[in-house]
Amino acid sequence: MYIIVVGGGRVGYYLTRALLAEGHEVLIIEKEARVFQGITDELGSVCLRGDGCEVATLIDAGTDRADMLIAVTGDDDDNLVACQVAKHRFKVPRTIARISNPQNEVLFKKLGVDVTVSATNIILENIETEVSTHPLTHLLMLGDRGLEIVDVKISPESTTIGKSVETLSLPSGSVLSLIIRRDNKPFVPGTNTVIQAGDQIIAVTPPESEESLRIALRGS
Repeated sequence: MYIIVVGGGRVGYYLTRALLAEGHEVLIIEKEARVFQGITDELGSVCLRGDGCEVATLIDAGTDRADMLIAVTGDDDDNLVACQVAKHRFKVPRTIARISNPQNEVLFKKLGVDVTVSATNIILENIETEVSTHPLTHLLMLGDRGLEIVDVKISPESTTIGKSVETLSLPSGSVLSLIIRRDNKPFVPGTNTVIQAGDQIIAVTPPESEESLRIALRGS
């Protein structure tokens, strides 16, 4: 697989090393001379000096034959532009962008970036997993389908305890996939399943329906 990495900072450098070790053909695009020279001295001719947002640079990089472009600069705008140019000008099948501001994630998705990676969200999700009282944990983003898999915990204070699934006002597009109940095997809920305190409910939902789903499962 031919992979282009835009941005030769620490993230781009270590990502490239890992991809090379897996046997992929990788090219880093880096516009700063000092960073470019450091990568070239250490990794050889896997780095192209230039601006990964510019068409001319992407032509030099052979982007028209790339299987994937990963933009990991420290600037969200640059990462978005690099992915958009790769997708629309060069028809790269898969684009991945690093984002520093989690609020940009929805915008990136709407503008066609296939996958976004937010260090802030990754840290928050690990915190959520460790805090048993946290109401909703993100488990997986299904980027191609505009859906995500979440884990909603039913606390003893939830007003939905004792209610059946069919009486819950689930938002459109949200589906309850699994219930993990203490001292029981996980099971797929039916319409007559009654919500109990301590339930962990695995659900699939559009990102914009997260809050509505949380309220439907736990109460306001």
